[in-house]
Amino acid sequence: MWWGLACALVAAVAYGVASVLQAVAARAVDDDGAAGVDPRLLIRVLRQWRYVLGLSMDVVGFLAQLVALRVLPLFVVQAALAGSLAVTAVAALRIGARLRAREWAAIVLVCAGLALLGVSAQSEGSDPVGLGFHLALATATVVLAGLGALAGRAPERVRSPALGLVAGLGFALVALAGRVLDTSSVVALLTDPAAYTIAGAGVVAMLFYAAALQRGSVTTATALMVVGETVLPSALGVLALGDATRPGFGLVAVAGFVVAVAAALALARFGELEPVS
Repeated sequence: MWWGLACALVAAVAYGVASVLQAVAARAVDDDGAAGVDPRLLIRVLRQWRYVLGLSMDVVGFLAQLVALRVLPLFVVQAALAGSLAVTAVAALRIGARLRAREWAAIVLVCAGLALLGVSAQSEGSDPVGLGFHLALATATVVLAGLGALAGRAPERVRSPALGLVAGLGFALVALAGRVLDTSSVVALLTDPAAYTIAGAGVVAMLFYAAALQRGSVTTATALMVVGETVLPSALGVLALGDATRPGFGLVAVAGFVVAVAAALALARFGELEPVS
């Protein structure tokens, strides 16, 4: 199990550094003034070397996350990924950001919460869920894309938070699909709807989060993204996939999850960074 925890932490570090690079790149791209969310935004940000480097870090993070999802409860892995905001905050020091005392305290609390989760976790497999669950994830991806398009046309005061929540739910679908993905053979992998959910939901999440980063203040959007990517998969992991804690460590796990996620929310402003030259 220790290597699963190590992979979850590697994923958090990779995603945290990637967030800094992608936020700076997204802010450096001009908004063309189009209504709603323009899919061409991804093409424009891909011309930014920082965004490409950030995507490379995302690939490293995803591979580590996928390994962690196979052996750890979803509530542990997703809380660790929320903790990537602590990594983002520290990495942001390199481009001139300043951390206040309460933010240093939040970083310490993220680490403490993850430590509690690590102590309480036990190695997990995944309870069989059947083809219906896999198809439901794929269907949810399509629905989420439609909701994101609507969010992009929402009034300005709710646009960024809504886009952030959609992005978070997209990352949640990636985690759930990664947990139930059939890797028993190449044929099984290629015919599993979960594999296509990972690809589709990943693109949806990146597109709508890039839009949230680009259009106005995204502190609230980042907070809602954290909520979306942690609460839903953690709940489904317990209710549908057989996630559990070590005997007698249920309250420790709950405390660790709450502390880690709440402290990550306190660092949500680091989803928004100004471009540097």
